[in-house]
Amino acid sequence: MLEKNSENDVFYASKFITIYQEKKMAAPSVQLIPSPEVVMQALRKTGAFREGHFVYPNGKHTAHYFQMPLAFRLYDTARVLAVALSRKFRVERDIASQLPKVAVISPSSGGIPVAFGVREALSAEQIYWAEQDCATNKRAFRQYVNQGDINPCIIVDDIIRSGSAIEETVELVKELGSPIIGCGAIVRFTSAPDNIGGVPIKSLVEFEEHFYERAEDCVECKKGVPEELVRF
Repeated sequence: MLEKNSENDVFYASKFITIYQEKKMAAPSVQLIPSPEVVMQALRKTGAFREGHFVYPNGKHTAHYFQMPLAFRLYDTARVLAVALSRKFRVERDIASQLPKVAVISPSSGGIPVAFGVREALSAEQIYWAEQDCATNKRAFRQYVNQGDINPCIIVDDIIRSGSAIEETVELVKELGSPIIGCGAIVRFTSAPDNIGGVPIKSLVEFEEHFYERAEDCVECKKGVPEELVRF
């Protein structure tokens, strides 16, 4: 009787392992870095990517608009995007060798969720964010951040449209004596720089946007598509 039960146990254990292995082989593999198409699907689903007829504060017209905080309000989506961006940095030997003694910096409030997510994924020691100083109209860190305080840094943002915010932050960091070892964003417009001071800008999506300086040249205006004013 004992031998029979023993044989049954072995049989069922073997059957369980076989089924488990078959399911595991059939399961889709997890993408360490999702493709641009998958990222864009997530941005559409969350409302972070919109199509229509948008007019920026500077008067430029375009058929697309990114409102990235709508994606980062959802924890699961925010984590997937931030971790994916962090992996683009981790594969760089120069960056990986300096972890965890690295700072992750956001050029603006919009990039703060990205910076926190990337910092967590890399286990970096420090996090900072820059802001527009109302008195000087220049980008600055909060008071009492001094020269020598900041570790070698990675500058990240949610989206890079022109690159001016990251360029200003790079200059700010250099003034404080910290080397920049990485730059990146979830989305980078192809019209923006692809590197800052020789440091490549990494992104999950390279988006080709078309801006129209004048309403007379705007395709959406000619089609009679209603305008929507955007604040940022």
